[in-house]
Amino acid sequence: MIVTRFAPSPTGFLHLGHAYAAWLAREAGERFLLRIEDLDASRCRETFVTALVEDLAWLGVAWDEPVLRQSQRFSLYRKYLAKLEAMQVLYPCFCTRKEIAHEIARSAEAPQGADGTLYPGICKRLAPAMREAKIKSGVPYALRLDVEKAAALAGPLTLIEHGEGPGQQRGFLAATPSLFGDIVLSRKDMPASYHLAVVADDAESGVTLVTRGNDLFAASHVQRLIQALLGLPAPAYAHHKLILDEDGRKFSKRNKGVTLRSLRQSGVSPDEIRRRLGL
Repeated sequence: MIVTRFAPSPTGFLHLGHAYAAWLAREAGERFLLRIEDLDASRCRETFVTALVEDLAWLGVAWDEPVLRQSQRFSLYRKYLAKLEAMQVLYPCFCTRKEIAHEIARSAEAPQGADGTLYPGICKRLAPAMREAKIKSGVPYALRLDVEKAAALAGPLTLIEHGEGPGQQRGFLAATPSLFGDIVLSRKDMPASYHLAVVADDAESGVTLVTRGNDLFAASHVQRLIQALLGLPAPAYAHHKLILDEDGRKFSKRNKGVTLRSLRQSGVSPDEIRRRLGL
């Protein structure tokens, strides 16, 4: 059985890009799950949770219960984080955003990651005694994945791509976890990052096919590494094109003119939206 999911963050109203992603995910699976990715309490709003449920119902997108909320699954994420800590592939990072930017500015050849400039490894070079002293003194820190060490432990990995990865990459692909560098997996104000949470949720929910936009293609590589470290099943992926505006940019939740709510209020029907999206 193919199990897919749609996993929006309730930080704004759904737009045309979300409609495209939801329809593709619904039509690709025999079982379809809805997950609310509300890890970031500072930005997520219950108003938007209610709105996205209404928008999906209006589109005719039905899902299998229960609806999963990431904000209710912190104990699961802590369990997996503890397992990674026991494997000694995490290290504390005490850097502020300003300190990271300063260190990057000092480098003439700063490595570029899929999500911007790679973390330069400032805290990875700290002596164990210095780390312990900082922790005991109460300095806030995040936990980063030592990707080089973790990749060596996991060995060569592949992922399965059924969609339209960049360059039309399909089939069995060699995973390149270093694309994002030493990613943050946990912070004091957030027990799990996006990468750890989606890996845990997909595995626990039995998701077998992850459909999502091409902008998240690179994320699959580091998520494949986390799956391997935790001994979790690896879903296949089907990345799809992004729905862009007239200027070739991704739709934003701030662009009220293309939200499903505004389109519905203006009298546009779901069938008209499907035709506009080429579905």
